[in-house]
Amino acid sequence: MLRTIDEINDKIRSGKVVVATAEEVVGLVQDQGVKQTARQVDVVTTGTFGPMCSSGIYFNIAQSTPKIKCGGGRASFGGVPLYAGWAAADLLLGATALPDDDPRNAVYPGLFKFGGAHIIEGLLKGERYRLEVRNHGTDCYPRKEYFTELGLDDFTQATMFNPRNAYQLYNVAINLNKKTIYTYMGVLKGNMGNANYATSGALSPLLNDPKLRTVGIGTRVFLCGAEGYVVYPGTQHVPQPQRDDRGLPLFPSATLALVGDLKQMNPRWLRAASITGYGTSLAVAFGLPLPVLDEQVIADASVTDADITFPIVDYSQNYPLGRVVDLGRVSMAELMSGRIEINNKAVPTGSMTSRYQGRQVSLELKERIKRGTFFLTRPVAALPGATLIDE
Repeated sequence: MLRTIDEINDKIRSGKVVVATAEEVVGLVQDQGVKQTARQVDVVTTGTFGPMCSSGIYFNIAQSTPKIKCGGGRASFGGVPLYAGWAAADLLLGATALPDDDPRNAVYPGLFKFGGAHIIEGLLKGERYRLEVRNHGTDCYPRKEYFTELGLDDFTQATMFNPRNAYQLYNVAINLNKKTIYTYMGVLKGNMGNANYATSGALSPLLNDPKLRTVGIGTRVFLCGAEGYVVYPGTQHVPQPQRDDRGLPLFPSATLALVGDLKQMNPRWLRAASITGYGTSLAVAFGLPLPVLDEQVIADASVTDADITFPIVDYSQNYPLGRVVDLGRVSMAELMSGRIEINNKAVPTGSMTSRYQGRQVSLELKERIKRGTFFLTRPVAALPGATLIDE
């Protein structure tokens, strides 16, 4: 044990903390080795920025006079359906929710110009939307219809809750069929006309802590410009993935459920996305600070783009038919070169995730820690399949 989280936080308070981004750690380890870097660096910051469909917000509205019961009724916000199966004044808006009939989508068929993600981004930009609620009246909530315009400041609370973010590894998507297909991994041209991926590689939060030794339930994170928290394993979390010799997963594995205060977020770090032929999504900025508690933290965080490999998956068969074709693996470094080789064919690559913005997230988190405005937390429980470092 080199240091504890409490000792790191003391350094943050005193202004003596040493922070490096995951990209900077690669260079430091190459120059001076793991041992020296681990003694020099207190915190490693990571970052990613890309579409994370399993995202949304729940909010509480001030009651009307007379009161109305949202729970069990039908509700929409800006024409986008809300989930109203909770209490009288609690509503949920998913990033992928689409209006039943919206001219913005009808004029551009398949482009999906407007959905839940656009409402979430718009709220952060100060926009207001029409809330419509209809329900049967009750003795305690007699109103049957309620129409009003609301902005972010009108909500009692507005909370981002994302059941699945920060996939530790994901597929490289191609299309072996002749016909172009439209997927959540973007447009995939026929006959392997392109290959799409979605990761920030050597900056990716969970690839820098592949066995989840420092992150768990209760970890404080950077989420869309605000402080957020890991609240549970994300949906589709794989506790014991297959790993390579370095300990990196070979297939999609760990995920995180994240929560944060929407009112504290910034539209710079949260963007609506329209995915042609698929729907809407939300580009989420996520940064994970890694406390350097022992040398292994630095050894893991020195992962390079050449170290990380991804399975190549044919989306014309796996989605929805489920027939798996082994097309091998490819490294992040190869993907970032702009071209990979599959079955002796050169295939151009494209990313759904912004490496540049992921770098900005890691740098922003680094500066906040150095300024003493962001402190680390000790997880209260490990994620499934993981063992936290014992302080």
